[in-house]
Amino acid sequence: MTSHTTNPAQPSTRLSDLSTGPWVLDATKSSVEIKHKSMWGLATIRAAFTKLSGEGEIGPDGSAHGTLTIETASILSKQAKLDTHLRSADFFNVERYPTFTFTATGVVADSAGTAKVTGRLTVLGTTRPLTFTARATAVGPNDVTLSGEVAIDRNDFGMGWNKAGMIKGLTTVTLTTRFTHR
Repeated sequence: MTSHTTNPAQPSTRLSDLSTGPWVLDATKSSVEIKHKSMWGLATIRAAFTKLSGEGEIGPDGSAHGTLTIETASILSKQAKLDTHLRSADFFNVERYPTFTFTATGVVADSAGTAKVTGRLTVLGTTRPLTFTARATAVGPNDVTLSGEVAIDRNDFGMGWNKAGMIKGLTTVTLTTRFTHR
């Protein structure tokens, strides 16, 4: 681990500044949002999950792994009828699957303030591999904020409802996760 002085007004983006050991997600400063084209590509549906939890660990060798858990019933689009439909068996089936989970099996940082994140995403009881790039937007010895965006094919997880072909393309998931050292 390298140490350097930073101006408090300018947070570091060096992932090598992170402390080893256990980390916990600060859910109040984290978000998971989704957007998807609907109405045959004419409208974009946006929603956010409001209940998240997570933890991770950075080893002495710099290796990292962790878990992010999202409560499916916490999805909010600010449209009550849509929220009810998203919670139904047509989409997230919150009665049967109250959470979905991303397990990061590896996080490899580079010197540019980004990290390649590899792991497994479990949605509706189906697990698929997932890899994406996260950007460090703020790093200190005891906190880090990582942001990333990934495209998900909902059909890969058995979420095939598509009345009259209204839903087009992939779902974009945008993550902003803030972790603090325990």
